[in-house]
Amino acid sequence: MKNYKEITIIAGITVLLFGGLIWLASSKAGQVNNLEASVSSSAENKLAIIGDSSFDFGEISMAKGSVSKIFTIRNNGDKSAVIDKIYTSCMCTNATLILNRKRIGPFGMAGHGFIPRIKKDLLAGEEAQIEVVFDPAAHGPAGVGPIQRAVSIESPGGGLELEISALVKP
Repeated sequence: MKNYKEITIIAGITVLLFGGLIWLASSKAGQVNNLEASVSSSAENKLAIIGDSSFDFGEISMAKGSVSKIFTIRNNGDKSAVIDKIYTSCMCTNATLILNRKRIGPFGMAGHGFIPRIKKDLLAGEEAQIEVVFDPAAHGPAGVGPIQRAVSIESPGGGLELEISALVKP
């Protein structure tokens, strides 16, 4: 019985030490990523949203299905800009990049799987569209009420954020 207690204590201490090392390593990696983000975000953001960056669908019916909105972005720089990633704030929303009449995506929530790098160039003065689709039935009956969702567009020169909102009815 004494050996069992000693083994349990040693195992617990080992787990705590190992967890602490993982936490320390991840916090250091986060500091490096934050530093890189602050350095790259200090560069001039070439991408801009044409028109409004947010859209309110108003009152929508869960029973009638998905709704969508197309936003336009433009490269206001004098060199090409890279669209690196697109992801949404919730699984009920996805976004598709439309560039030169080609649809790339859809892209969903970052926490629900791998979000691939797009790495698509937007030439100087060129425009692209981001189609945002919201499925009001994705959360089931608990999804009734006001919603706000975001779409993030990452670029080495800085990012953009689009927002949608609605009042979901059954």
